[in-house]
Amino acid sequence: MTINLNPIALVALGLIAISGLSAADASDSEVRQGPVAIKAGEVGIGSMIPDLSFTAIDGTQLRLSEFAEAPVTVVAMTGTGCPLCLKYSPTLAAIEQEYKDRGVRFLFINPNKSEDLERLHNAVLVHAFRGPYVRDDDRAISRTLGVKTTTEVFVLDRSRTLVYRGAVDDQYGFGYALETPRQTFLRDAIESVLDGAIPRISATTSPGCELLMQEDPTIAEATEITYHRQIARIINRNCVECHRDTGIAPIPLETYEQVQDYAGMIRSVVDRGVMPPWFAAPVEANALAGDPPVQHWANERRLSATEKAKLFAWIDADTPEGDPDDAPIAQQFADGWLIGKPDAVFEFAKPVPIQATGVMPYKNITVETNFEEGKWVRAIEVRPGNRSVVHHVIVSLQSDEVDERSGYWGVYVPGNSVLDYPEGYAKWLPAGAKLRFQMHYTPNGTATEDSTRVGIIFSKQPPKHEVKVAGIVNPRFTIPAGASDHAVTAKLNVPDNVEVLGFLPHMHLRGKAARYELIRDGKTETLLDVPHYDFNWQLLYRLAQPRAMHPGDTIRYTSWYDNSAGNPANPDPTRDVRWGEQTYDEMHLGYVEYVVMEQTVKAKPESSNGNSQARLFRRLDVDGDGFITRAEVRERMPGEKSAATTTFDRLDRNQDNKVDREELSRL
Repeated sequence: MTINLNPIALVALGLIAISGLSAADASDSEVRQGPVAIKAGEVGIGSMIPDLSFTAIDGTQLRLSEFAEAPVTVVAMTGTGCPLCLKYSPTLAAIEQEYKDRGVRFLFINPNKSEDLERLHNAVLVHAFRGPYVRDDDRAISRTLGVKTTTEVFVLDRSRTLVYRGAVDDQYGFGYALETPRQTFLRDAIESVLDGAIPRISATTSPGCELLMQEDPTIAEATEITYHRQIARIINRNCVECHRDTGIAPIPLETYEQVQDYAGMIRSVVDRGVMPPWFAAPVEANALAGDPPVQHWANERRLSATEKAKLFAWIDADTPEGDPDDAPIAQQFADGWLIGKPDAVFEFAKPVPIQATGVMPYKNITVETNFEEGKWVRAIEVRPGNRSVVHHVIVSLQSDEVDERSGYWGVYVPGNSVLDYPEGYAKWLPAGAKLRFQMHYTPNGTATEDSTRVGIIFSKQPPKHEVKVAGIVNPRFTIPAGASDHAVTAKLNVPDNVEVLGFLPHMHLRGKAARYELIRDGKTETLLDVPHYDFNWQLLYRLAQPRAMHPGDTIRYTSWYDNSAGNPANPDPTRDVRWGEQTYDEMHLGYVEYVVMEQTVKAKPESSNGNSQARLFRRLDVDGDGFITRAEVRERMPGEKSAATTTFDRLDRNQDNKVDREELSRL
C-alpha cells in the first residue's frame, strides 16, 4: 500500500505544518503565508518545456536545448527588488554550488525591466551565481513557463520535462522567517531526478512578488499532440510504475506500440475513473487567490482535466507518434531497496506455493524479529518475492505491547510499498515482536511461489512523534443475504490531542463504499468519502496537511456492503455474512494513522510492569476510547464486581467516572 511515495514516497506527511500554518491558514491569512502543495497536474508538471532561446546579461546567446547534457536544469526566478528574492538569492547560490560537481545547471531569470543592468551584474557578483543570468524584460520566458511569482523555481530533466515547480523551501514566506527550513523542496526534487525518480512533492505555491501576465499563466506547449511530446509524459508519470515488464500490472505501457495497442482500453478506464486507481471523492482545499487547488491528499493519483483532454485528443487523432527526439526520460526502477540499504531484513522461513488458477484465501505468515530490545523505525519497505501474484500485504505486529487494534505496521499494494517518515517521526518495534504478514495472492495462470520480505531502517535517535495506527472496528455485524446497501458503523472517541495523518478503509468483496466523519460540538464533517470502494486497491489516503483533533472529538467510520446478486464479485448472495478474515467473509475496519502531540517519546522500552499495565488497560477498555468506565470493568471482571468497583473509585482521583492510562499507572 504505498505509501511510498516513491514516487509518491509518503509525501510522507506531506507539508507538515509549513511555518506552523495549515492550508486554510495560508489562504485566509493576509500576513503569514508559507508554501503549500498544489495539484501537480493543474500546473503543467510532466509537460515538455519548449526550446526557449535567450540572451544572458553578458551577451551570451543560448537555447534551453544546449543544457541537455545536464542531468538536471533548474530555472530559477529571481530579482534585486523583491524582499523574498533577496532572501532566497544566497540559498539559490548555495544549492547551485552544492550540485555543480554532479552536473546540475542553473539558469536565472529576472522578469523586472525596472532593475538596471548594473544591479543585475552586482547581484551575480555578490552571490557568485555561476549559471546564465537572463533579463526577461518582455516576460516572454516567464509567460511560456507560466510563472506566478518572482521566487518560483522550475526543475527539468534532460528531456526538458518539468518535474517540479514551486518554492525553493519553506524557510521564508510572508510574515515569517525560520532559522532553518523544515521542507527542502528544490533539493528534494534535484535528488529525485538524479535518482531517476519522481519528487514526492511536485508542485507548491511560492510566496513572492506576483507577476501580472496579459495571458493566462499556463505552460505554453506545442498545439500538436503526439505520443513522444505529451502522451508518453502522462503515461510515464502516472502509469508505468505498475504497467511495465517487471511491474505488477498485467499490461506494460512503456513503448509507443504498447500504448497504441491498448489506447481504447486506456480511454475506457480513464473515462470511468478506474485508472489511475484513486477512489476518494474530490476535495478542494482552500487556495491562495488565483492559485490552482491546494493539494488535499498528498498521494492523490487522479489525472487532471488537462491531462485527460490531451490523452483523449491524441486517441481521437488516431494516436500520432511524433518525433522520437521529443521522448521523455524513462523512470528508473532500481533493483535494490527504495528506502536504501536496510538495517534489518525479515523474510518468510519458506516460500508460499501459489496455485495456477482460481481464488486463494488469505495466507497469514508469522516471522520472528528476535530483537532483545525495542527499536525506533524510520522507514519500512515491503517487497514481494513475486510481484505478479502478490496483490496486497498488510504487516501487523504481535507482541505483549500491541493488539489487533494497533492496525497495520507495514503495507504493500500495487504501486506503493514504502512508509518513509521524515525526521522526528518513527514507528515503534517492541522487543521480541513478531511480524504477521497477511498475504492476498492472485493466481496468474502459472503455478509459482512467493517469499515476501520487509526491510527496515532504524531512527538514529528517538523521534519527537511516534506514528501510530488505530483501527475503528465493528466486528459484531450481520449483512443480510441479498442486501444491496447495508451500512455498518463504528466510532472512535479521540482521547488525546492528536494529528491525523491518513486513513485506510478495509473491507472485502462485498465492500461498496466507505466514509470517515468528524463529529465535533454537534456538527459533522466528512474527512474521507470513498463512494466506490474497490477491494482490489487497499489504498491509504494520506493528508497533505495533518488534521488536528482533540479530546471530545469523535471519528465515525461507516462502510456499506452489497451482498446482492447484482454484485458480480459476491461469492454467495444467498447467505448472511459476518466478520471473518477470508475474502468470502467480511470486515468492517477503518484504519487511522496519527501522532499524539503532547506525548513524550521514550528513548528506552517500557518496563515489564509498564507492559503489563498496557495489556490490562487494553483488556478493560472495551470500546477502545482511551478510558475505562465502571461498566467496562464489570463486563471484564464479572466475578469481582465489589473489588473492581472499589479499585476503580481509588484510581479515579479526579472523580470524572472514568480512568485513563495515567490514573491506571498508580495501580
